[in-house]
Amino acid sequence: MANSAQLKTPVQTPHGIYAGIAPAVISASRATDIPAFQIDWLFRRLHEGYCVWRNPFNRKEQYVGFQNLRAVVFWTKNAEPLLQRIDEWEQRKLAYYIHFTLNNYEAENFERRIPPLEQRIETFRRLSRVIGKERVIWRFDPVIFADGLGVPEIFERISFIGERLSGYTEKLIFSFVDITNYSKVYRRLGKIPSHPREPDLAEKFRLAGQLAGQTEHWKMQIAACCEDIDFRNFGIMPSRCIDPELLRRLAPDDPVLTAYLAGTAKDKGQRKNCGCIVSKDIGSYGTCGHGCVYCYAGG
Repeated sequence: MANSAQLKTPVQTPHGIYAGIAPAVISASRATDIPAFQIDWLFRRLHEGYCVWRNPFNRKEQYVGFQNLRAVVFWTKNAEPLLQRIDEWEQRKLAYYIHFTLNNYEAENFERRIPPLEQRIETFRRLSRVIGKERVIWRFDPVIFADGLGVPEIFERISFIGERLSGYTEKLIFSFVDITNYSKVYRRLGKIPSHPREPDLAEKFRLAGQLAGQTEHWKMQIAACCEDIDFRNFGIMPSRCIDPELLRRLAPDDPVLTAYLAGTAKDKGQRKNCGCIVSKDIGSYGTCGHGCVYCYAGG
């Protein structure tokens, strides 16, 4: 199964057999919040044994079969709908973990339709108690600055959440907002009176150094996602969000997954500085309801 994520495979559907792929690892999803908005859809598709993914750039369809599926990596800002069905999910015997993005931009209203901060923190803690802290990764993602929102304010907000999540996760992943590379995001943020912006280089290093100082206190590893800056002098490693080491740890007795992870490589379909291994993302742009102003995948 080495590097099987894009190998052509017949996919059985109620309407016939189609050419497709049958990945071992699925990402659900960088493109939208499947746990929050499409968890019922995901369960239906798993029951049917396949889904159809549409390329966001050319709209071509691709059939994705689940016959080889061994692991799922979730991404969410609101895990409550998934948490309500977690017993049902556990019955599927798939390796899995969850990237739970927990930011605090309530004053700025940068994340317009997410639950209140305290509710999200409590959902995170409940989820950790149910499935284990090793399966719930905290993301403060992205770090975005604005008028009155610089290093001191962001560090204070991250610290507030970090104190509440200490003992409920093993890792914090952060990244800095990318505005200039996404014209839609650039235009959207340009209309906001508080002038959201990317931190400059000095600000990035200052914040990274302050976060690194909390590692032992919070009992968390800290990693940076898709950054072109080397923070390893602070003890902050580049993140591998689709992480072969964590998947091995979560499913040590799965020889098929172990063989896949031994043979797979960096996902060349992701950004240059992404450390993720090959997986298949099954989400669709424009289907997330959170309304985050910085999102490149939103409508």
